Amino acid sequence: MIGHFNALENIYKWGSSLVFQYLIKPPVKKNNIPIDLKLHSDIRAMERARFAHQVAEKGRLIKQYKMERERQQKLEEEEEIKRLRKELIPKAQLMPYFDRPFVPRRSEKQPTVPREPKFCIPRHKTIKCCRMSCNDMSGPSQLQHLPSSIEKAEALYKNRILQ
Repeated sequence: MIGHFNALENIYKWGSSLVFQYLIKPPVKKNNIPIDLKLHSDIRAMERARFAHQVAEKGRLIKQYKMERERQQKLEEEEEIKRLRKELIPKAQLMPYFDRPFVPRRSEKQPTVPREPKFCIPRHKTIKCCRMSCNDMSGPSQLQHLPSSIEKAEALYKNRILQ
């Protein structure tokens, strides 16, 4: 730092002579290099990009696998068709015998015997206050002594014919 005088000089008197003391400049700071910041959003973006790449790769592999499987299946079907065409020989339907016509034979099984329907309602399915079973109807009651509507109609018809 010799040869340069600063505007600020400190003069000290040492006895009779003047001693000039130069102020020494403080060392100049070096240019600061910025610290490489690692933001969470940047880290997350990198992880997301990696994940998106993995998903795309997996999708591409699945698509490739499906195409390969479809191609294999198509080849197998074509081979099966070729094999069936070689094995199967088309044949015409046989002509029916017109000299011996088909005559159906009567079945040897016994016919079914019809049963009379049961119109009475089982006792456990009826309402308690309205219970009236088939046995109650078949027993002697006042209703049986009265002629039914069919019997009345027959009696009226006979009376008209006789008159």
